[in-house]
Amino acid sequence: MQFKQGPTPELSGARRRFPPAILAFFIQVAALVLLWCMGQVVSWLEWGSLPGWALFLAQGAFASLLSMLLGMAVWWRLIHLLFPLAILFMLQWQVPAWAYLLAFCFTLALFWSTYRTQVPFYPSLPATWRQVKDLIPVDKPVSVLDIGSGLGGLVMYLARERPNATCAGIELAPLPWLLSVLLAVLKKSPAIFKYGDYQAVNLSRYDVVFAYLSPAAMPDLWRKAEKEMQAGSLLISYEFEIPGVAPKLQIQERPDAPSIFVWEF
Repeated sequence: MQFKQGPTPELSGARRRFPPAILAFFIQVAALVLLWCMGQVVSWLEWGSLPGWALFLAQGAFASLLSMLLGMAVWWRLIHLLFPLAILFMLQWQVPAWAYLLAFCFTLALFWSTYRTQVPFYPSLPATWRQVKDLIPVDKPVSVLDIGSGLGGLVMYLARERPNATCAGIELAPLPWLLSVLLAVLKKSPAIFKYGDYQAVNLSRYDVVFAYLSPAAMPDLWRKAEKEMQAGSLLISYEFEIPGVAPKLQIQERPDAPSIFVWEF
């Protein structure tokens, strides 16, 4: 494990004018227009018609290429590539209408806040939990908040490993929040899980705040933390830096692993 003192390089790039979901829609529309133009050229040259699967594959390839040129995250490029093929699959297999409704409801419950917060559901792993545990003081009672706590794994782990800490998580997506509450009950964990937006929480009540969000959410998090967090408290971010703000500490378990960034107020 490597410990590096700040400063660290700033994140490059600026926020997109459109939320990723809206940008993805425009990209698919643009890819469809490109595909139509390609079809017109093929027809004019009398090269014959392309098979259906090739059209869907070309649609996905165009969209994936456009998303790469516009600097979207890697997972969006994969989504753009597979989206038309998924439609082709569902058309060929004649998926019943209720399956679409079920999939929509499940996705909505899981990614409820992603459109607004630009933070996808991506839980942290036990290796990260152990590193965060080592940053929590052991010589005094502390209060810990996990922003975007997901299924609650980190919060319940810290509540078990740091009995002197009051551990809470806040989650805006309803399905992960509900599952975290149920898991806490089943495990008889003292961890507390709140449903809602962290922007409505006063961070001055917490000694340690952990966040695993996304680059788009970090400036807002810093503005709130700088305004509310008390002297001596810690803000911890896994993988994502705060643009223009050097952390006090950067922890990297392996050279190829994401870092944990720590700011002390």
